[in-house]
Amino acid sequence: MNNNARKPTPARKLLSSALTACLLLGAAPAFAQSTGATIRGQVMADSAPAAQAQITATNIATGLSRSVQSSGNGSYSLAGLPPGTYKVDVNAGGKSSSQNITVQVGQTATVNLGVGGVAETGGGAATTLDAVQVTAQAPIETKTSEIATYITPQQIQALPQGTRNFLAFADTVPGMAFEQNPANGSTKLRGGVQSANNVNVYIDGVGQKNYVTQGGITGQDASRGNPFPQLAIGEYKVITSNYKAEYDQISSAAVTAVTKSGTNEFKGSFFWDYTNQAWREPRESEKNGVGKTRSGEKQYGASFGGPIVQDKAHFFVTYEAKEYNAPQDLKPGEGRSPGDLPQAWRDQLGATATPFKEDLYFGKLDWSVNDANLLEFTYKRREESEIGNVGGQSARSYGTDTGVTEDRYDLRWQYSSTNWLSDSHLTYEKAFWTKAPVNFGNGAVLTDGSGDDGKQIYRIGAGEGGLQDKGQKGWSFQNDTTFFGWEGHTLKFGVKYKQVDLDTIEQQPYNPQFYYDINQGGVVPYFVRFGSPAGGTDGGSVTSKNKQFGIYIQDDWDVTERLTLNLGLRWDYEKTPSYLDFATAPDVLASLASQDPNAAAGQTYAQTLALGGIDVNRYISTGNNRKPFKNAIQPRLGFSYDLSGDERLVLFGGVGRSYDRNLFDYLQLERSKATFPTRRFKINSPGHACVVGGDCLEWSPQLLDRDYLMSLIDSTEAGREVWMFDNKLKTPYSDQFSLGIRSSFNMIGQDWNSSATLQHTRYKDGLLISRGNRYADGAAYGPNGSPWSAPGLPGLGSLIVATNGFESKNTALLLSLDKPYTAESPWNINLAYTYTDAKQNIHEKDPVYGWYFQQGGWFDGAWAPKHRLVVSGFTDLPWGMSASGKLTLASKIKRWDIDGTAAYGGYERPHSWEASGSAFKQFDMSLTKTWDTGTDLKLKVRADVINVFNWTNWGGYGINWNNGVVNSWDQYATRTFKLSFGLDW
Repeated sequence: MNNNARKPTPARKLLSSALTACLLLGAAPAFAQSTGATIRGQVMADSAPAAQAQITATNIATGLSRSVQSSGNGSYSLAGLPPGTYKVDVNAGGKSSSQNITVQVGQTATVNLGVGGVAETGGGAATTLDAVQVTAQAPIETKTSEIATYITPQQIQALPQGTRNFLAFADTVPGMAFEQNPANGSTKLRGGVQSANNVNVYIDGVGQKNYVTQGGITGQDASRGNPFPQLAIGEYKVITSNYKAEYDQISSAAVTAVTKSGTNEFKGSFFWDYTNQAWREPRESEKNGVGKTRSGEKQYGASFGGPIVQDKAHFFVTYEAKEYNAPQDLKPGEGRSPGDLPQAWRDQLGATATPFKEDLYFGKLDWSVNDANLLEFTYKRREESEIGNVGGQSARSYGTDTGVTEDRYDLRWQYSSTNWLSDSHLTYEKAFWTKAPVNFGNGAVLTDGSGDDGKQIYRIGAGEGGLQDKGQKGWSFQNDTTFFGWEGHTLKFGVKYKQVDLDTIEQQPYNPQFYYDINQGGVVPYFVRFGSPAGGTDGGSVTSKNKQFGIYIQDDWDVTERLTLNLGLRWDYEKTPSYLDFATAPDVLASLASQDPNAAAGQTYAQTLALGGIDVNRYISTGNNRKPFKNAIQPRLGFSYDLSGDERLVLFGGVGRSYDRNLFDYLQLERSKATFPTRRFKINSPGHACVVGGDCLEWSPQLLDRDYLMSLIDSTEAGREVWMFDNKLKTPYSDQFSLGIRSSFNMIGQDWNSSATLQHTRYKDGLLISRGNRYADGAAYGPNGSPWSAPGLPGLGSLIVATNGFESKNTALLLSLDKPYTAESPWNINLAYTYTDAKQNIHEKDPVYGWYFQQGGWFDGAWAPKHRLVVSGFTDLPWGMSASGKLTLASKIKRWDIDGTAAYGGYERPHSWEASGSAFKQFDMSLTKTWDTGTDLKLKVRADVINVFNWTNWGGYGINWNNGVVNSWDQYATRTFKLSFGLDW
């Protein structure tokens, strides 16, 4: 029997304490996340609670030591422990015992200790007798309200993968999907049906959130690179829902990882892996005698660490590199075949390859000043360059040259005492993403001629990628404090202040883009679009000195020995001056107040917009009528109830709200498009007649000269896009609900862990940038074309408005089954199944800028598979060998596109369809041979086979509604063999 039941605390006492803590903290914010583990439990001496017992945990690898005394009922808590194996010593009444315990990142392990008899242990820890040391397996954290899964060092080392992106292993977690874009190789992590932008990753307690561009993590916007060297990652935890109040800037999944440290022994490793076109099966575009495009992938790196002062100070350094030359398929879209294209466009079809290079550096110093103080300093450097925007309907000439540079410094001070743990970080970050066209000149876009932009079939010439330089730089201070002195409670509160400059230079499109109608032979353009600096402006450059604040308080309350409540409350605040201080230009105000040329006399364009549901007063900014969003109050409640009394069968669940943020890459468009506006001109050409003047030009070869084009805008603003944002823009958030059961049991002589969870997530106030053009009657679309083809602002061009218009809702069943790897049973198998029933109110996959159809309603599927199963595992084999495998199966995804055929009376509407063969299936495996030389040096050779059965999976689809032709492109990996060589010492 466990005698450490605690007396419930009255609710008013809890509330009083919470309010007191909030007052003490003031109005600062918290964004720190736990990577430290906690060992807690009760000390028994001769079957009675042992008060004032001395408990000391010593890290076997580094010598880090923490000591506490048990309370009056024998309970104790050792918090803030770096993940690893600890020798836990207990001394009570002149008797002592010890045992080894392994704890994972952010884990709370229940370990009951004893002297003078058999100790009661929780969570699967080993039995310990007086003065007998037993090596214990890692206790399983079952008594938590979080929907959380650990990714172990063994999984990271053993499972097959091609990218060496440590986040790829999160794919084995129910509700998670690691996506590698088959078109450009970029990687992203998604939680549920939300975008990758809604994920946050915390490394050593510091968030890696990308404030400017997409991808969720700095540098991951359309990048093939890795966010962090895999050699430096020790382990991590994935929380898909019901995270505690310490987690911020997130509305889907949280990943909290801990980096490796040096130990008391000098250790190092080296790896090199390689594959090329000879070691892969041909893609569909390389068959029929075409031959395989020359391609290759090379990855290599090394790590080294050891003591500076034994048991006191250590160092760890690592370097990893990637060199890719990836094949890309080039083929027409919209159901067209190569033979449909004019001859001049066919020359750049087929297949090509795009290069990529990345260098990653990481270093760490740690110093255990004494038992109470730990100092750590880490530094990360990321450099990469690649050719992107090639593949599908974009020829190689149309590509862009992109790059990433990132520096992160973090100084950490951790102080611990009997009842307190204080964890502080002083951080500086500088992360930038750049982009420029590979070629400068004119771009050519072949369309079906259905509108100005039309439905695009193929793109050649100089790309529209533009000149872009976007990033964030600044410093932050954060502190998380944990208090254990309140009987039955673990109270945690934290604050953070962050000052970060968000910078963008966006001159897009820099190269003029000429549009050609395939039905007119694709010879004479009918439309042109280009960007140019507005007079007297800085030409697309925007800087915002943002300030972020937040605060949280979290109480983990052991109401009884079986019931635990997790009570949390946080508040976040961010000030974005570039958005708040923006003032709508006078020429825009004049245009809105002017006569709508397509409406009855006396009807202004503002009145036309009102008929279409757009109140311009919501979007006209004076420079002082916008206020920061202040309502990001986030209550979070979780519970766990130990049904069995030994933590082997636990009921858990929770509800909570979590706010994310609006990406600056979108917020800045209101300014950058005003200073480097996009100009749009129709061209009077065959099949596309228009009245010359205003925004219509007479065709002449002289238009192909950029300087001449620029001269046309000296006397007119025709074609200038106007972007307007809602004055009361909110921060997007999700409400999360979960209920599940978690169990540990023995089957076929092995210990297994399982969970079944019902999860519901409602995402609201997502930013939606939509087309604001309206016909005279306020209609957003009609028989004459899409919203983009409707008349724009008089004397200017198209109108684009942004507001909180995107929502999604997702109900999911998450099932997992895991047999852990142990020294006694050296094999592992993990099953992760997700059933998804999802809807969103926009038909696009990740809507931000595009169509918005006013009839409302919900589009089912939300671009997520209804069923997804991932089975993975690994095992040791005789003769120093090991094997692993991973099977991924996913049902077809309902895809949405725009149908403008006569089936809808010529109107354009969203329409869904399922491409044949669109279900995803892939099996990967690896085999490793390790030679033990009898010294400290071990040699390792590993073979990975990706897509063993060479199943064909497609990432891109399009449909020609007129003839029902489905066109697929962007093929995922064909069967690929990869060879690796490694050294460990």
